[in-house]
Amino acid sequence: MNYQYLTIDRDRHFATVTLNRPEKLNTLSADLMEEIIHTAQAFQGDEETRVVIFTGSGDSFSAGVDLTDKKFAQGLVHASNLKKLRFLGLGPRMIRAIYEIDQITIAAVNGSALGGGACIAAACDFRIGADNCRVGYPEVGLGMNLSWTALPMCVHLIGPVRTKQMVMLAEKVKAQTLIDWGFLDEMVPAPELMKAAQAMARKYAAQPPIAAQMVKRSVNAIASALDQSIMHMDADQFLLATQTKDYREGLSAFLEKREPSFKGD
Repeated sequence: MNYQYLTIDRDRHFATVTLNRPEKLNTLSADLMEEIIHTAQAFQGDEETRVVIFTGSGDSFSAGVDLTDKKFAQGLVHASNLKKLRFLGLGPRMIRAIYEIDQITIAAVNGSALGGGACIAAACDFRIGADNCRVGYPEVGLGMNLSWTALPMCVHLIGPVRTKQMVMLAEKVKAQTLIDWGFLDEMVPAPELMKAAQAMARKYAAQPPIAAQMVKRSVNAIASALDQSIMHMDADQFLLATQTKDYREGLSAFLEKREPSFKGD
């Protein structure tokens, strides 16, 4: 398949998937998300590839959902609540597709990984960050819940207290803090990011793939055993949150580049 917003480069036993909308900070349009799902599922029939690296082109890993995407407007604004609920399944499907890739996955985080971009990084098995990278979940600052099954993934990585801090405050967290918290596994100077990611990829690619992938599946099954019992209500929460005045205020403040004033309404 020819992708419009992704590039895939292969080097024997590992592949690099690059989000390729640099002019948009690799924001996630509906079309890009569909391409990511297709790519992730395509690795199921790939016996040669043992490790998959995800990264972003240009200066950003991904700045999250593309709020200017026409398909999002059609799916979330000009639609019935039933259609909205079905459309809201796209993000969780993308994250699950990445999480369920059989091969070992590595996120090479360059620049900012925000919202959906942070979700992609958290869904990978390992994360290497450039020393100037930033990761954050801005949703609460916009009056929304954190959805896409991302909340339990964050808890698994950094624990409940730091997850509350990271998500509730909606701040961009610096690389050194992400290392200290355990969100990042490794931090390197920005020019060395892909070299470091490839070195990690070669290390895991040298392991027996059947045994390594068995361990990955088992660890993921243990860690996420209860996730879906809670996060099945993601879309319902989002639909409720986006009908509040606080959501409208958060979005307006973001677009107008000012501090929001939330009323709890």
